[in-house]
Amino acid sequence: MLTQKKLRTNILLVFVILVLLNLVGDKLFFRLDFTADQRYSLSDATKSILKDLNEPVTVTAYFSEDLPPNVAKVRQDFRDLLIEYGSYSDGMVVYEFINPNEDQESEMKAQQNGIRPIMINVRERDQVKQQRAYLGAVVELGDKKEVIPFIQPGAAMEFALSSNIKKLSVDNKPTVAFLQGQGEPTLEAQKEVVKSLSVMYKVDTLSFDENRGVPATISTVAVIAPKDSIPDYVFKHLDDFLARGGNLLVTVQNIKSDLTTARLDLMSTGLSDWLKTKGLKIGKEVLIDNNSGSIMVRQQQGIFTMNTPVKFPYLPIITNFAKHPITEGLESVMFPFSSTIELAPVDTSVFMLPLAVSSDISGTRTLPLTFNIEKKWHKQDYGKSTLPVAVALEGKLSGGKKSKMVVFSCGDFAVNGVGEKAQQLQPDNVSLLVNSIDWLSDDTGLIELRTKGVSSRPINPSLEESTKTIIKYVNFLLPILLIILYGLYRAQKRRKKRNKIKSTDYVK
Repeated sequence: MLTQKKLRTNILLVFVILVLLNLVGDKLFFRLDFTADQRYSLSDATKSILKDLNEPVTVTAYFSEDLPPNVAKVRQDFRDLLIEYGSYSDGMVVYEFINPNEDQESEMKAQQNGIRPIMINVRERDQVKQQRAYLGAVVELGDKKEVIPFIQPGAAMEFALSSNIKKLSVDNKPTVAFLQGQGEPTLEAQKEVVKSLSVMYKVDTLSFDENRGVPATISTVAVIAPKDSIPDYVFKHLDDFLARGGNLLVTVQNIKSDLTTARLDLMSTGLSDWLKTKGLKIGKEVLIDNNSGSIMVRQQQGIFTMNTPVKFPYLPIITNFAKHPITEGLESVMFPFSSTIELAPVDTSVFMLPLAVSSDISGTRTLPLTFNIEKKWHKQDYGKSTLPVAVALEGKLSGGKKSKMVVFSCGDFAVNGVGEKAQQLQPDNVSLLVNSIDWLSDDTGLIELRTKGVSSRPINPSLEESTKTIIKYVNFLLPILLIILYGLYRAQKRRKKRNKIKSTDYVK
């Protein structure tokens, strides 16, 4: 029998155990993460950044309250992330949450710090209304601060937070230089890439003459889509740069496209010939792919003229990526008017890895050519598969020291353009180029966090329509069927239990 004394002893024992568990949990913090991409675990790069902190970092999170569940989850995820930062940094990361909607003073302070409200739809009493919401944060270290103006649901929160902390804690950024002088796009024409790189690097331009090569302060050179003939002394300077251990990114623009005349022509700058000496042959054909983007075509439908999207295989959408830090987390990248890359090693000690290849239904067309936008394409029109469009190289690429290089056979996949021709890029297009420069320039591992977030998993576009329909219905109906089967099982089990009770004779 449980006496009053034993009851008090048990209660005290439970209390002591809870206190001990809290103390141990505070010192031995851990969590189990079963997601495929370890979405809820801090990366080694973040832990390294937190370990090297010499001053406390303050994070002021401006988040509205009473938001719809899908938006409110962002606030909870960000809070959980900050708890882990505080734990792994031994208290060097402190934070507070402020609701700017609470009073006018808090709202003005949020806006003064660069946090702007967004309008979201909120359903209330069967009505939809718009509400001002704040989802941003300010990161401060000493007298320096960085602003995360908007934390998007499903975005790479850890990258945003860790990169800003590193940006505040590092005094000297490595320099990344974009080559100019051979018809390359300006930095203004690459504003999305430059903006992303500016967090971790000093971004500059570089031009050569016969006597001036790459300065010693530059760690990585980017050669983006040159369109003019390149003098021999440029290649000599690039070889010297590689020989001393420098890293190089190259995007090749071999194809001149003109949509007004529906014509594609081969363009030569001398870059392809130089890449042959590194073991890469850039194709003189244009890549076509069944997995492609569309262009708008004006078509007559009755008495109306309408813009209709038409599939255009000359705009390949690349979804086949190697397992590599550069491509980690990427889903799809558009490579408009791309060539292909053939690996032809000239030095077996140089490691070569195709980073991205075309789909299983792809091919090439010889240049020059005139295309028909409204052509109906069939599988037999392609005839090839998995053609490389991006390659990473490591080794003694020009004698001397070991260096790294990344080469793309599409020049403008990450170029916004300027003026009326400026365009918004797909996020993965920007991430692919920026990740490449990160891999070439940065050894912290932050590259793996840029695309760490909620990933979509679309149905493979190369599947037959009937197969897609089956997959959709299975995804929709299978959970319902499992619930029904489980309900029937429970009902049968309870029925057996009741019958057993009824059949039992309790009279002795």
